Amino acid sequence: MIPRELKKRLRQEALARRDALDPAWRIEASLSMAEAADALPPVNAGMVVSGFWPMRSEVDVRPLMAALRDRGARLALPAILDRTTIVFRELVRGAALIDMGFGTAGPGPEAAALDPDLILVPLAAFDARGHRIGYGAGYYDRAIARLQASGKNPVLVGIAFDCQEVGRVPDEPHDVILPAILTESGLRRFSACL
Repeated sequence: MIPRELKKRLRQEALARRDALDPAWRIEASLSMAEAADALPPVNAGMVVSGFWPMRSEVDVRPLMAALRDRGARLALPAILDRTTIVFRELVRGAALIDMGFGTAGPGPEAAALDPDLILVPLAAFDARGHRIGYGAGYYDRAIARLQASGKNPVLVGIAFDCQEVGRVPDEPHDVILPAILTESGLRRFSACL
């Protein structure tokens, strides 16, 4: 099976497992992940952390983002500009969010565009090597590549439930490998540099 087809099948299976989780359990697991903020790389005052507005049955990272804000982080959310591009816009308390499509929301064009120091990366599936399968559009792969090309090297932490783990994600040259993934079981490190 070619990698793209295998990724599609693994994505569908992992998302079906995630969708089958009890909604009340997902809330409790998301809240417990906020308590893992201390396990993440240290957040200094003014450090920019990008999270994501949860869609469908994703982990709700808003409690974790609030915990990081309490440690002095400036928060950002991805904003979809077109079919290939996201930027990270500052999330300010009380500011209106707009529909970004795909069932998610983000700050509007009046919000400042920021380059994150830490990105909480959503994903559909992952393996024990830190390889991820996204939702298939490649937004994060391109955004991370763009940041790295401009000399930025944000810390990447995938966010998922344990049930989204698969045996092995097929490798493709454009894939971004995550140095760590946070699940309800805790932070899994795949790189000594984190």
